[in-house]
Amino acid sequence: MSVLTDPLPTRTKVLYGFGSIAYGIKDNGFATFLLFYYNQVIGLRADLVSLAIAIALFVDAFIDPVIGQLTDRTRTKIGRRHPWLYASAIPICITWLLLWHPPEASEMVQFFYLLGFAILVRLALSLNEVPALALLPELSRDYHDRTAITRYRYLFGWAGGLLLMFFAYAVLLVPTEEYPDALLNADGYTTYAIIGAFVMAFAVLVAARGTHKRIVTAYNEADKLPQTSESLKEIFSTFKFRPFALLMLAGVFAYTNQGIIFALSPYLLTHVWLFGQTELSIYSLTLFIAAIIAFLIVNYISRRFGKSRSACFMVVASIILGTAPYWLYLARLFPEAGSSFLLPVFLVFIILGTACGICVLILTMSMMADVTDAYEYEYGKRSEGVFASGVWLMQKSVGALGILFAGLIIAVVQLPDKASPGSVDPAIVDNLVWIFASLTVVIGLIGAWTFTLFPLGEQDHNDRVAEIAKAAALPVRPPVS
Repeated sequence: MSVLTDPLPTRTKVLYGFGSIAYGIKDNGFATFLLFYYNQVIGLRADLVSLAIAIALFVDAFIDPVIGQLTDRTRTKIGRRHPWLYASAIPICITWLLLWHPPEASEMVQFFYLLGFAILVRLALSLNEVPALALLPELSRDYHDRTAITRYRYLFGWAGGLLLMFFAYAVLLVPTEEYPDALLNADGYTTYAIIGAFVMAFAVLVAARGTHKRIVTAYNEADKLPQTSESLKEIFSTFKFRPFALLMLAGVFAYTNQGIIFALSPYLLTHVWLFGQTELSIYSLTLFIAAIIAFLIVNYISRRFGKSRSACFMVVASIILGTAPYWLYLARLFPEAGSSFLLPVFLVFIILGTACGICVLILTMSMMADVTDAYEYEYGKRSEGVFASGVWLMQKSVGALGILFAGLIIAVVQLPDKASPGSVDPAIVDNLVWIFASLTVVIGLIGAWTFTLFPLGEQDHNDRVAEIAKAAALPVRPPVS
């Protein structure tokens, strides 16, 4: 029996998922701390910070298809993906460290420093994440097993980002005589960068080693190498493949909302809810509960309703639960700042809403793997790297859009620089809440509808895989029950 049609061992799923700790730390750092750090601590204008991050993400996103195609076409004794996975560790470590150490210089120098190292960090992570995502359809062809594999990626990704964020809030970003406002303590960000750099490098190496035997053995035992998309024209034709285009359109709305929510969270938590160090620490730690809930429920929901319908339902649930505290705040029906009920009630809404949002992202990645089989069935080519790069192109581009929206919102409401919690005009805070909640609902509802257009279902997938296996003279394992 072919290695690729064998059940994927849980140990391999765990090790594969472990590598996403690096992406979780990077994503959490960019989305939660980077805008705040460069704006409130370094003193760079919020619109310039968000512009630099957005440009960096757009530039990096369009490099991803090149990386994806190169990994598809790589031919070595250790396969197509693993040379890239091993080689990415050191660049990730170095660029992450330098990103958080800007020089004391003029505004424009700091802007271009941020822009340059934001691009380099994103590029270094792309060298790992594009081939890592391309491994998903190679690890398993089973419709539901792919969702089970993907949930480990998200569990570890969220764990890495949130646990380091908790450590930052609880230990690193603490008040001092010089910095009574804990989040303005510049020294904490230095330690945050050092810890993050080494954890990220370790995680990607563990994942590369953990998937090495299964993938490389299958690669070396194959009778012939897979056909891939070779020309630029063929690459663009894969992006125009209808199931992939529809999935990416749905992802645009999901990841834009995620970018807005993450980038605005330090502002919302401190200026709307007036959370201090203790509340921020509890908030960051309990969000991991959301990742665990998503890990536990996503397979059941997917089996019950199918991937695309489940994604639609989860988007709607996510925006209802995630924005409810803010609508109730505007109606003056939510517990007020300082109330003992505020934090627990707020966390219930946010944890459940976040869990639904994570389910959407897991299902999106799982559907991407199904797209690669549909493309192989139609055109006879395996282009996992190109499709993986398309996912990252979409995610980074619209993630940049979300961060850009967040920076513009801060500028539009005229939130003062280095403002301490409780000192901001209540009208400014209300405007911030109103714009955030309205934009999140509109984007989310459009995204929910778009997921319903995705055409690939379980039975069609199983039929295609059976035909592909028959053509390759491979036995087919029955779907995982």
